[in-house]
Amino acid sequence: MRKLVLLALVGLGAQLVDGSLGMAYGVTSTTLLLAIGANPAAASATVHLAEIGTTLASGASHWKFGNVNWSVVAKIGFPGAVGAFAGATFLSSLDTSVAAPVMSLILLALGVYVLARFTVRGLRKDRLGQPLRKRFLAPLGLFAGFVDATGGGGWGPVGTPAILASGRLEPRKVIGSIDTSEFLVSVAASLGFLIALGSQGINFAWVGALLIGGLVAAPIAAWLVRHIPPRVLGSAVGGIIVITNSRTLLKSDWVDASAGTRWVVYAVIYAVWAAAVAYSVRAHRAESNLAPEPVHPGRELAADPA
Repeated sequence: MRKLVLLALVGLGAQLVDGSLGMAYGVTSTTLLLAIGANPAAASATVHLAEIGTTLASGASHWKFGNVNWSVVAKIGFPGAVGAFAGATFLSSLDTSVAAPVMSLILLALGVYVLARFTVRGLRKDRLGQPLRKRFLAPLGLFAGFVDATGGGGWGPVGTPAILASGRLEPRKVIGSIDTSEFLVSVAASLGFLIALGSQGINFAWVGALLIGGLVAAPIAAWLVRHIPPRVLGSAVGGIIVITNSRTLLKSDWVDASAGTRWVVYAVIYAVWAAAVAYSVRAHRAESNLAPEPVHPGRELAADPA
């Protein structure tokens, strides 16, 4: 019973982060399942089955708060479903030990770009509103879906920074669209796992616990992302991407850093991240103070003697 309560709390926390930052539900939940003894395929299957419900609730909440671009959902979601089904079907025979550090290096570069862009310059507005093309979103969705199924998470960490870096969609709509399209990915991945594994190794009580926690958090996260300033949100997302993928790289066979070295690097990253978020908050307040106050129509008429 204590394990189920813990899983529900993890599901709540993971969905709160995922729904407000566009990533981390799968990574967080899968990590815990592996830590308590689930095999990789069963852990990923368990998380994706829970995500069918959490992503549906999250998508509905983001839609209610106006955080969804349906064109982006369609262009990235259906290719993502194809990639997720393929990744789930062949997970047991795939060796991702080489692919993981390569992916982390790419994501680290994107994370540094997003963190620097939003901290120093805020939201790029010269491209804001320009359409995101299918030739960009379709391959991105295919790759992100494949990574998500084979790694137990990755749809958000791959899709969110790539779209944020384009500067064509404001952060809350990037996150809302990624979370909404993840429903298609979760359904496809779950079907792939059930076809390949059946129900072997899947604990449906664990699925239920993760689902309950995620359902509670979904509307809270959708409200939260609407009220966080884009500049601050971009800095927060960039920092999460950097710290997550730095951790993967430092533990990989490529680097194999000692525990002491890793903690020094983590301390530096956390310090830079905290400073970046603090700077973004101050910059946002300064920009808000400089913005002209909207004129109320009634006041304008009252001030006009004619």
